[in-house]
Amino acid sequence: MFKIALSSNCISRAFLTRSFIRNFSAQIGSKLEGKIALITGAASGIGKETAKKFINNGAKVVIADIQAQAAQLGQETAKELGTHASFISCDVTKELDIAHAVDYAVLKHGQLDIMFNNAGIACHTPPTIVDLDLAAFDRVMAINVRGVVAGIKHASRVMIPQGHGSILCTSSITGVMGGLAQHTYSISKSTVIGVMKSASAELCRHGIRINCISPFAITTPFVIDEMRVYFPGVDDRGLAKMIHDNGVLKGAICEPEDIANAALYLASDDAKYVSGHNLVVDGGFTSIKNLHFPIPYEFKREKRGRLL
Repeated sequence: MFKIALSSNCISRAFLTRSFIRNFSAQIGSKLEGKIALITGAASGIGKETAKKFINNGAKVVIADIQAQAAQLGQETAKELGTHASFISCDVTKELDIAHAVDYAVLKHGQLDIMFNNAGIACHTPPTIVDLDLAAFDRVMAINVRGVVAGIKHASRVMIPQGHGSILCTSSITGVMGGLAQHTYSISKSTVIGVMKSASAELCRHGIRINCISPFAITTPFVIDEMRVYFPGVDDRGLAKMIHDNGVLKGAICEPEDIANAALYLASDDAKYVSGHNLVVDGGFTSIKNLHFPIPYEFKREKRGRLL
């Protein structure tokens, strides 16, 4: 009887251990269980990484993108991410495309819980204001700003009747500080932050949260392609090193997964009381300004233990 009881006890322990591991694993990977997300600019880069993160946390994701060979790239990304991903071609400069993408998500899944306005382009214009190419400016604003506004508009159209939802927008540290990019891109990204704050004043009354994410430069194809224009003699490894060397947080670099983690936080119930916020993911870069002159030795010795 003792042997039988011992055996039964061991089986019970093994069963409970397996159940605990299974339940624990389900909990840590289910922050978006049952949620439906639409992500623009998700065929590659930050958008793709975020789509993968959302799916791994229980969401179903509609990938919306337009690039060179967009349909092929988007379909390949959806296939790579599995059955919880689908693709729809979407040019964010066309309001009807965005409206159609939102309707597609709702028709396919019955709801829309998360809208991530991530699509954007860089701008190859002269850095000086007197040489500003206003035609290029209008094109960038049409994608980086008007596309975001249209995304917010049509996501709100379906989220307001639901009484809930989370809208995210990709901005940049270039929209937080001047002098980090040429004017067109910087202006577009600072405007996105303003749009988010304006919309949050209305959407909070409907239970809809809206937030921005402002990343540091990341070595995605988007960024590397932009830098090649300004540094044609530097190879991709050298360009990546230039980006990493400009970071201020020792021992870490900003990667697409860091932005995906920020998006996961803001989209999930972990951030259920966070709205109208611009989450800056830059390792402290925009918070630091060092003085570039030496502190006198006498001052350091005098103030040691009190100030320095």
